[in-house]
Amino acid sequence: MNISQLETLITISKTMSFRKAGELLNLTQPAVSAQIKSLEDEFSTVLVDRNQPVTLTDRGQVFLDHAERMLDIVDELKQKLSDLDETPQGRIVLGTTTSIAIQILPRVLSYFQDQFPLIKTSIQSLPSSQIYTQVENGLVDIGIGYLTERNPNLNTSVLYYDTFELVVSPSHPLAKKKHAAVDVLRSTPLILLSPDTVGRRFTETIFKKHNIEPNIVMELSSSEEVKRMVEIDLGAAVISKQSVAHELRQGTLRMIPLSELEVSHPVGVIYKSSRYLNSAMQQFISDLKGMPETQFISSE
Repeated sequence: MNISQLETLITISKTMSFRKAGELLNLTQPAVSAQIKSLEDEFSTVLVDRNQPVTLTDRGQVFLDHAERMLDIVDELKQKLSDLDETPQGRIVLGTTTSIAIQILPRVLSYFQDQFPLIKTSIQSLPSSQIYTQVENGLVDIGIGYLTERNPNLNTSVLYYDTFELVVSPSHPLAKKKHAAVDVLRSTPLILLSPDTVGRRFTETIFKKHNIEPNIVMELSSSEEVKRMVEIDLGAAVISKQSVAHELRQGTLRMIPLSELEVSHPVGVIYKSSRYLNSAMQQFISDLKGMPETQFISSE
């Protein structure tokens, strides 16, 4: 049984003629007859009384009622699918770092929820090293993080660029310096992110390049924890500039420029290339790609 056969039976019930039904459906009369015969064979019953004028049998009338309801369901399905193009809806699971979730996503999601209230989002805070894996394994729909690798199974697109900077509390001995040499990383007690983070791996490359044995007094898993420890002057930190934008404006942290840290790190959206993108995901990715970099970089 298929939709065309149901439409043919309904049309015959209205026109009471195989020929007229064929004209309305752009089918030959033999084709109309064949469709009805196929339905009757499938259900082992006679649906149409072929005497003139053509009418439906009692069983044909029962079949007609269900056929009309089935076509109504099909029409409703078509409409709902079409509505998704007009009003995207669905659920998105986002995977990102704690820092990005706190600093970036509120501005993005506030705009997005205003525009598309039927799209619901949930956020999983992950270490940078896990975002790619979670997206590839289908545990997260869309990742937002540092673009650190090329993976043929994933699509990526740059949203903005970040840097990692040396920050201290206002009472730290380095706080009044306008610039510092990389050697300060040898003697200054450091509070660093855990080894599985992009910022830590970048910092390790600086240590290795300049033969520095750092004085690491503390390792923490998130930028928020690092900032709080630096603010109470337990040490200095190399941390995302974007993550400390608020503290720098408030004066609770000071940034000490080091030329060796002046490297741009792309932050972007990550999603699986082979995965079906529902309307919610399509809209979210499209909006992210269309946003200017200033939307992500705080300027308050």
